Amino acid sequence: MKTSKKILVVSDTHGNDTNLKKVISLFGEKGRELEMLIHLGDSYGSREQIQSLVDCPVEAVRGNGDFSPDLPISNIIPIGREKAFITHGHRYHCKMSTELMVDMARDNNASMVLFGHTHVPMAEMVSGVLVLNPGSISLPRQDGHRPTYMVLSIREDNSVDYSIVTM
Repeated sequence: MKTSKKILVVSDTHGNDTNLKKVISLFGEKGRELEMLIHLGDSYGSREQIQSLVDCPVEAVRGNGDFSPDLPISNIIPIGREKAFITHGHRYHCKMSTELMVDMARDNNASMVLFGHTHVPMAEMVSGVLVLNPGSISLPRQDGHRPTYMVLSIREDNSVDYSIVTM
């Protein structure tokens, strides 16, 4: 049986890459088993700095604490047979509602929203759009305050599964 392709999704590392490096190592040296790393903002680094951690493609967006001009505010990326709208979330008032991000996803024919900013993991279906937040791998805010990240798995048929992982 063929193993699925894995995408690591993280957010809100805030310049502390200790846990990120630990998680990357679970996927081989420099994450060689990963198809992609997605960082959803507040890395406090550049795309180049994030890319230096892994030997796979990196998608990253700018958070409210990031100042690197090479990071976009949002992006639409392919994930398996799906398209995802990725953003940090702060410009879309994500702490109040996911509605604006869902609208952006739908306007761009994306079936998923990936965002950060809240430091709290979540997964819910909103108006037919899967809305996912990996939480924070460095500064978690949910009950128990345990670091979390997300793994997207792309199956052979290109469908996408997700899991939120607690460290």
